[in-house]
This record gives sequence, structure tokens and C-alpha cells, in this order.
Amino acid sequence: MLRHVVMIRLNDSASEADVLAIVDGLGTLPGLIPEIRSYSIGRDAGLAEDNFDLVVVGDFDDEAGYQAYATNADHLAVIGEYIKPFIAGRTAVQYELAE
Repeated sequence: MLRHVVMIRLNDSASEADVLAIVDGLGTLPGLIPEIRSYSIGRDAGLAEDNFDLVVVGDFDDEAGYQAYATNADHLAVIGEYIKPFIAGRTAVQYELAE
């Protein structure tokens, strides 16, 4: 099992409606991409000033499943339409889950 974790920092122009649209857009992906085994989206709780704004955690059977997700047209459309206009920073990691 491969886990993908991405953290997103949004720029100051992102409104609450924009953030909700990002979360909603990302939330459609499990229904569109069969390689996703588990998927969660979280907003920062605001406990530290320098935190990122959003986190996405996705689980896939293997690297091929992750690559199918990463290059999927629906995933890329969500990024292009909802995230790119507001992104100030992004970091990610993929790692194998212990069995």
C-alpha cells in the first residue's frame, strides 16, 4: 500500500467559498478514480500560524495506482480549476505503508 500526503498553502486571495470549492472538488475524486483506496481532505485547525491550509491523504494499492491518480484527467482538472488559482505553496510525500 502506498500513501500520498500533500499539503497546500493558499494565497490571501482565496475566500472561504474558494476553499470550500477546493475541498468539494477534491472530494469528487474517489468516485471518479477507481485506484483510490482511501482519501481524506482536512483543513488546518489553526493551532499554529505557519501551518499549511489543507492536507490531502490518499492510499493506493501500489505505485501504479498512485500514478494513475496523479495523471488522471479529473484530478488534473480539479488542480487546474480549483487549486492553481490560489496556491501559494505545496509539499508532498509518498511512502509505503507497513503491512
